Amino acid sequence: MSIINQHWSLILQRLVLVSVFVIVWWLASLQMPAFILPGPQRVIEAVRRLFETPSFLNDVSATFRRVLLGFTLAMIVGATLGLLLGANKILARFFEPVLAVINTVSSAIWAIFAIIWFGISDATTVFVVFMTAMPLILTNVWQGVQTVDRQYIQLALSLRMSKLAILRKIVFPSILPYFFSSARLAFGFGWRVSLVAETIGASEGIGYRLRQAADLVQTDQVFAWTLLLVMMMLFIESSVLKPLEKRLFRWKATT
Repeated sequence: MSIINQHWSLILQRLVLVSVFVIVWWLASLQMPAFILPGPQRVIEAVRRLFETPSFLNDVSATFRRVLLGFTLAMIVGATLGLLLGANKILARFFEPVLAVINTVSSAIWAIFAIIWFGISDATTVFVVFMTAMPLILTNVWQGVQTVDRQYIQLALSLRMSKLAILRKIVFPSILPYFFSSARLAFGFGWRVSLVAETIGASEGIGYRLRQAADLVQTDQVFAWTLLLVMMMLFIESSVLKPLEKRLFRWKATT
């Protein structure tokens, strides 16, 4: 019963928080012109109009496609390189300065390079998402490999387990929390940088529509797209990422 009460208490708290935010927003909008700060009702109406736009589904699917492709490539390359660097100290020492340099380059700079190299195309956004997410995954997987207990590996070798079996039964379970936490963070970053890339290097997608609305001073459209993005990210977080995390780490003891 206490768990149920806590659940409903949390829902109530969040509803109160949202209500306070909307009220403050509405009151602030009364003091400003609509092209600077449109009110909640105006933004909701803009959201409704977005759903009626013929290009709406195409824009959303284009952004999803680019983010997922860049993120998938980042997971594959980042996890592979993280395993290699974690397993080989010579490689780690050699490539550590390169990784430090890559981490200091902002997504905006990667977007400029992508425009020069790929022009106005899907590859521009995919590249920016990849270059933003990959180092984050690589670093976390690398750190995860370093936390693997070497005694377990030595024991597995003494039992003549194959390297593939050691990876599957010892290394992968140990680095999975590091990989999953970095992947969640990288996915969120990927969404944000994809919009940056689309504003300057795409002819469709959510970022492109945001730039178009801003150029036309359609502030309600900017707010509408932003609200939709927040709702989509909350949906992905609650319906995909959290259930996946619970499933992957169901072996952990509950506290």
